[in-house]
Amino acid sequence: MERFHKPRDERIVAYFSMEIGVDERIPTYSGGLGVLAGDTIKSAADLNVPMVAVTLLNEKGYFYQKLDDDGTQAEKPVEWSVDDFLNLLEPTVELQIEGRKVQLRVWELRIKGIKGYEVPIYYLDSNVESNSEYDRTLTNHLYGGDSRYRLHQEMVLGIGGVRMLAKLGHDIHKFHMNEGHSALLSLELFSKFKDLGEVRKRCVFTTHTPVPAGHDQFEKNLVEKSLGTFFTDDMRKFAYHEGKLNMTCLALSTSMYVNGVAKKHGEVSRSMFPGYPIDSITNGVYSRDWTSPHFKRLFNEYVPGWVQDPFTLRYALAIPDTKIWEAHMQAKKQLIDFVNSRTNSGMDYDHFTIGFARRATGYKRADLLFYDIEKLKKIAEKNGPIQVIFGGKAHPSDGSGKDIIKKIFSRMHELKNTKISIAYVENYNIGVAKLLVAGVDLWLNTPMRPREASGTSGMKACHNGVPNLSVLDGWWCEGHIENVTGWSIGPKGDSSENDSGEDALDLYYKLELILPLFYTKRDEWIDVMKQSIAFNASFFNTHRMVHQYVLNAYFHQL
Repeated sequence: MERFHKPRDERIVAYFSMEIGVDERIPTYSGGLGVLAGDTIKSAADLNVPMVAVTLLNEKGYFYQKLDDDGTQAEKPVEWSVDDFLNLLEPTVELQIEGRKVQLRVWELRIKGIKGYEVPIYYLDSNVESNSEYDRTLTNHLYGGDSRYRLHQEMVLGIGGVRMLAKLGHDIHKFHMNEGHSALLSLELFSKFKDLGEVRKRCVFTTHTPVPAGHDQFEKNLVEKSLGTFFTDDMRKFAYHEGKLNMTCLALSTSMYVNGVAKKHGEVSRSMFPGYPIDSITNGVYSRDWTSPHFKRLFNEYVPGWVQDPFTLRYALAIPDTKIWEAHMQAKKQLIDFVNSRTNSGMDYDHFTIGFARRATGYKRADLLFYDIEKLKKIAEKNGPIQVIFGGKAHPSDGSGKDIIKKIFSRMHELKNTKISIAYVENYNIGVAKLLVAGVDLWLNTPMRPREASGTSGMKACHNGVPNLSVLDGWWCEGHIENVTGWSIGPKGDSSENDSGEDALDLYYKLELILPLFYTKRDEWIDVMKQSIAFNASFFNTHRMVHQYVLNAYFHQL
C-alpha cells in the first residue's frame, strides 16, 4: 500500500458517512454502519490511504437506552463533552436551508495509523450562535426528528461537507458516499462543474440497504422549499425519481462506481436497481480493535505481523488447542463478570453461552430462538445448560422492535429456574460489543432473507475464535463452511424463503449437534474455533476491504 502514500496535505479521497463510530466515548454512531465507517478510517490510516472523513457532530448522540424490569425502552440524550475528544477548527461555511443562512463550524479528530500516518475526521456542527434555534439543533440527534429534519441534516452533510472540505484546502478527487445520506454532495459538485459526467467521475457510492423501504425519500414540496434557488432545473432532471428525491437513486445516478457490501447483497441490489452496474466489496472489521487482549497476546506470539497483515491469521491453525481455550476462557470470564454485575443474572463461566446483539427490529428476529420454548428447554435438559446474552437498541419510532425487547424480557422471567438463562445488556455500544463478541461461545444471527446486507458482528466474533450459527444471508454466504467455520440455519442455496417455523426447527436441530460438541468433544469444538479464525478473520477485515476500494474505486480512474 505504500505506493498510495501522499503528502499529508494532499488528500485524494473524502469518505462521507452520516455516522462514524471510533470509540464508545464519542457517541456519534448508532450501530453497524457507523462502526464500519470507523473501522474503514482506521485501516485507511494504517495503510497510508490519503483520505479524509466527513460526518455530523451528533452532539446528543443516537440515544442512551434504559430498560425497565419488563424490557420497556426509554431513550435519553447522551451527555458527552465534545471538546475532550475533538478540536474545534477555525473555518466556517454557509449554506441556505429554506432560504435561511445557516452557518457551520467543524471539529476534527485525527486517527493515527500504526506507522504514524493520520486520517482526519471532520464533524460538522450547526450549533452556532448566529443560527436560528431550529438550525442549531440540526447536528444534535442522529436519525432524529421528522422528514424535514432529516433532509436538512443531509443538506448539512452533503452540501455543507463539500464546502467545508474546500474551505479547509482539500482538493478532493473522489467522494465516497457511505450509504445514501450524503448524496446531496453530488448537487454541490454539479453546481461547480455544471456537467453530470464530471460529477460521476468523482463519486463512489456504497449501498447498505437491501429493501426499498430502507432508502431515504423526500416529497417534492419539501425538497423545493428546503433547497430553494440552489436547486436548478438541470439538477431536477437527474435528482428526482418517480416524483420524489430518492437518496439512493440520486447516488446511483451520480456515481461512476457503485457497490453492495457482500456478494449476495450485490446480487440483491442489481435486482432492485436494474440498469446500474453494481459491484460488491464485502465488508470487514478492523482486526486490531475487535480482537480481545487475550487473543492479541496469542496472535502476537504465534502469528507475528498479523496487525499489519491480517491475512496471516490463516496460520492460527498452528496455535496449540490449550492456548486457544485458555485465551477464550479469559475473555469469557471477563464477559460473564461484566454481565452479572450489570444484570444480576448469575451466569456461569462453564455453561454454553450464545450471543445475540444488534439493532432490535422485526426482520432480525431476535426472538426466533424462543419459537418453541418447550423444545428449547428439552434441548438444554438433555445436552447441558444454555445461557443467552442479548444486546441492542430499537429505534425510538420502531414499535415492533421495542416489542421484541419486551418479549425477550418476558421469556427471561418465564425461564427462571430452568437450564436456560437469559440476560439483556442495556445501552449496547462499542465497549460492550468488544466484550460480547470475544466472550460468548457461539454467535447467533437470524435475519429474514435477503435483508441482511452484510452484517459485521459475526466477523468480530471470528477474530476471537467464536463460531457463527446464522441464516445464510449477507457475509455468511461467503464465510460459512458447515461444521468447519460454524453452522447455517434454514434453506441452503439461493433461497429467499422465510418460514420462521422451519427456520426455528433447523436452529434447534443445529443446537442438538452443537451442544454435545461443546460439552463432550472439546478438541473438535476448538478445531471449529481455529478454522473460524483461519478462514474468516484472515479475510473479513477492513485491511482487505480498503485494498479493494483503493484498487476498484478510488484510484482506478485517477
